[in-house]
Amino acid sequence: MFKRDVKPIADLLNYNLRLHGLETPLLQKRLVESWPVVAGEVVARYTTNIYIYNQTLFVKLRLPALRAELGMKRHELVGRLNAHVGAQIIADIRFS
Repeated sequence: MFKRDVKPIADLLNYNLRLHGLETPLLQKRLVESWPVVAGEVVARYTTNIYIYNQTLFVKLRLPALRAELGMKRHELVGRLNAHVGAQIIADIRFS
């Protein structure tokens, strides 16, 4: 008899995503989509544009007061967003 190398489907999917260079873009998309959950629905209502460039999350806000308040909580938000995704995706957040 031979021994089968049985692996969970999640491990195989992660391996194939990593092999084809799709793991990081998928995690970045999850992080951007988690902004309303982590920042809150009220903050998400005043957010107009979110994108990631060079491990920095750029967030466009309509209220200057909200921009100043979130700027003070920047490091906390980075940690919470990365924890929500389960990987170190961003290192900083820039509000404009």
